[in-house]
Amino acid sequence: MWIIKYLEKIIENPEEMKKVKKFFLYFGVLLVAGDVILIALYLTDTAHLIHPYFPWDWVPGFSSLYGFVSTYLIVVISKWVGHAFLMKPENYYD
Repeated sequence: MWIIKYLEKIIENPEEMKKVKKFFLYFGVLLVAGDVILIALYLTDTAHLIHPYFPWDWVPGFSSLYGFVSTYLIVVISKWVGHAFLMKPENYYD
């Protein structure tokens, strides 16, 4: 249960939360850059680039960038829907 207390400590402290957000942003950028570098190094060995199914398969780093952006949007939109429609005020049943 130590991990739950550690996560609570991070969430409650705004400075720690900024560090966590910054870490994940840099990690996402690192994944996109790694995808670009790997495709550039092994361009002839990647079968999906030799015979692409879609036009965006030629763009290095597109898949990891698409995954990163779509995951971010899923979280942001879910939070918006939760706050706008699903959550009720604390005194809703009073």
